[in-house]
Amino acid sequence: MRFHAEHRFHATAQAVAGRLADPAFHLALVLPDLAEPELIAQHTDGDEVTLRLRYEYVGQLDKTARRLLGGRRLTWVQEITVDQGFASGSLTMEAEANPRLLHGRADFRIVPDPEGARRSLDGTLTVAVPGLGSMAERRIVPGVLHRLDVEAATLDEQLAPAHESPGEKDARRDHL
Repeated sequence: MRFHAEHRFHATAQAVAGRLADPAFHLALVLPDLAEPELIAQHTDGDEVTLRLRYEYVGQLDKTARRLLGGRRLTWVQEITVDQGFASGSLTMEAEANPRLLHGRADFRIVPDPEGARRSLDGTLTVAVPGLGSMAERRIVPGVLHRLDVEAATLDEQLAPAHESPGEKDARRDHL
């Protein structure tokens, strides 16, 4: 299933890319229905940073999903690659138990915007379970998009100019 997300930030594209490339940002990020991530690997090659993180879903799963997991935890490895020079990158994820059955990919660009920067992200999520895949994708993608929204709001709040009052920050967050 294809998905798209856009997020605006009150910071430069390079500042947004720099924060997305920082493992401390991801490790401190509190996302709905997910346990704290684990940093598996980090690699830097010039302006390009690649982070591999392990996530565990701790929210409620429906009966079908629990049956498909067979008592196993729902964990996946997410890899984010950020080219800080070009303010772009990619995000991949695959289930640890069976990457062939659950995987996804998204590419993003961060471009200047009148208020700072805008991230456009286009991706696909695949649940390769005959008869259930498209239904599962329709249930999973809204959660993925919501977590991207939470990530963006947190990132924007952290990068906000220091002179903003709490009321201005709240108004800006409501605008997003």
